[in-house]
Amino acid sequence: MLLEVKELKKTLNRSPVLKGVDFNVAKAERLVIIGRSGGGKSVLLRLIMGLLQPDAGKVLYQGTNLSELSEEELNPYRRKIGMLFQNGALFDSMSVAENLAFPLLEHGGFSEKEIKNKLDEALDMVDLPGQQKKMPGELSGGMKKRVALARAVISRPELMLYDEPTTGLDPIVADSINKLIYRLSEKLEMASIVVTHDMTSAYHVADRMCYLHQGKIYFEGTPKEVQASEDPLVKNFVQGISEDSDAIV
Repeated sequence: MLLEVKELKKTLNRSPVLKGVDFNVAKAERLVIIGRSGGGKSVLLRLIMGLLQPDAGKVLYQGTNLSELSEEELNPYRRKIGMLFQNGALFDSMSVAENLAFPLLEHGGFSEKEIKNKLDEALDMVDLPGQQKKMPGELSGGMKKRVALARAVISRPELMLYDEPTTGLDPIVADSINKLIYRLSEKLEMASIVVTHDMTSAYHVADRMCYLHQGKIYFEGTPKEVQASEDPLVKNFVQGISEDSDAIV
């Protein structure tokens, strides 16, 4: 198993966010974690990356408990895990090429020619060839997502984490991002964890889905099993039905 999350718990500002989360991800599998906004999905990704430390539980990467490692010991594992942040997190003062080169220069060991070749390849993979000289401010929202994704995969991670990858995008651009996530997973044989409340995106990319509810994995299954579920909580979420039928919106 590539990744195993066991009994993961996290409290923020005295409020329990994760109350014992369990799931695993196999090599090259696409797992989508769905759940309401503010339900702890982004916190979960930051725990997997080691950007936050859990209060209890384990994050096992190929059997190694990342939660017990120092920052220095974490670095080799972070190189195996890429992350697409919700806002892209591009450096505004750097060109597209400089943004993409940043992780390669940080890791070291690449010649100037190797970096150029990797930049060209990464931009080709996200359908943005020849955009090296542009600045983030010159890019549309969809292009920024693609550049951020190119930067995340340029080091060929074994696992990619996606934090609400289609938020703020129009339906056509969102569809292109969904197709890109699927295509990169297949091309690079890369496992993926996508957290989202966008069910169109979830159905498009998932091999398997987990519904995070009140700090725990409430339901797990294939997209077809999620769609067919008669459980009221799952059914209401995937169909976008308020739990309070009399709610005023």
